[in-house]
Amino acid sequence: MRHDDNLTTERPTFVTHLECSMTGERFEADRLHGLSNVGRPLLVRYDLDGVRGAMTKDALAGRPADLWRYRELLPVRDCADIVSLGETVTPIVPLPRIGAAMGAAEILVKDEGRLPTGSFKARGLVMAISMAKALGVKTIAMPTNGNAGAAAAAYASRIGMEAVIFCPADTPEINVREIAAQGARVYRVDGLIDDCGKLVGQGAKERGWFDLSTLKEPYRIEGKKTMGLELAEQLDWKLPDVIFYPTGGGTGLIGMWKAFDELEAIGFIGPERPRMVAVQAEGCAPIVRAWEEGARHATRWEGSHTIAMGIRVPQAVGDFLILDAVRASDGFGITVSDAEILAAVDRVGREEGLLLCPEGGATFAAYAKARADGRVRADERVMLFNCATGLKYPMADHSRTIEKDGPVDWASL
Repeated sequence: MRHDDNLTTERPTFVTHLECSMTGERFEADRLHGLSNVGRPLLVRYDLDGVRGAMTKDALAGRPADLWRYRELLPVRDCADIVSLGETVTPIVPLPRIGAAMGAAEILVKDEGRLPTGSFKARGLVMAISMAKALGVKTIAMPTNGNAGAAAAAYASRIGMEAVIFCPADTPEINVREIAAQGARVYRVDGLIDDCGKLVGQGAKERGWFDLSTLKEPYRIEGKKTMGLELAEQLDWKLPDVIFYPTGGGTGLIGMWKAFDELEAIGFIGPERPRMVAVQAEGCAPIVRAWEEGARHATRWEGSHTIAMGIRVPQAVGDFLILDAVRASDGFGITVSDAEILAAVDRVGREEGLLLCPEGGATFAAYAKARADGRVRADERVMLFNCATGLKYPMADHSRTIEKDGPVDWASL
């Protein structure tokens, strides 16, 4: 089988319609949509009986190991509309030394930094850009804290689509330069990501850009749900007990929850579900606050700050979908400090050789905290998400200097 078989072989598609996540109102498939009539995200629905008859576990096992292996459960109908930079299946990396030290049954990390542009944002944006291409979009615009903008720029440039990206002024420099290097027009804004989102909305009205903001179009969820499809297959269709997910806009958490429902409907898994844990930073925790208060919606978090830029989202459009999944799974919300995040990144790097991004570090810090307070048992299999390569982020310099011509104190080395 050719390496690009998933990209070039036409396969049956099963999208039936789109549905308002709040009201259930139906919308026609194969048309350009943003939010629903009540301003809520739209969800893609499939003929799951049809999928059950067309996609088998044996068929999957023979396909190339990339995101597009799940074509029957994805919205892109024609191969000609697939935009790809090589979205490989990402590895699940165990933490055996740390697990033994903590007395844990199994700590696993889904390392999303192996994807194009170095982050899991590639999953959502490859699907959104592919569908934008299929539906005739010429220019996309979006706000970003860094990695999503980089993915959008890369996939847009791949097909000659214009991309306009707005980011907070303190977005990591590597991300800002990466966005520009991959062909987008990028603008720094003296505010937070929701302030950038307001500019995108205004620009969409003034310039006719298509708003590709998180959950303001239906297809980023479909890309992100492949995390759930993928980890289920990698674990031989037995889901982990607990998933710790770094939660900003929450598209991945929502997408995985949707994936598990679809997998059950086609007979690939049973009704058992992981407990979904929404991990946020102490300096920006609107979802955790809403969960603690028993609220269905999360109010804006004022004065947001954290070193984990990817989860610095003061207000999420899909807040109720995140909270619904957390509660339905008997999960919880948890916060960690920036100091705990840095300590987690340092420990996992030094003891396991796995370089986490700050948001990935937040999931390990949250797991350690949840173990300490009894919310997670030692015998539970846990999955942490490292959502980007740690190479994109500043690292402390612990090197020392030796003069080549001077005396060397070998005993001290």
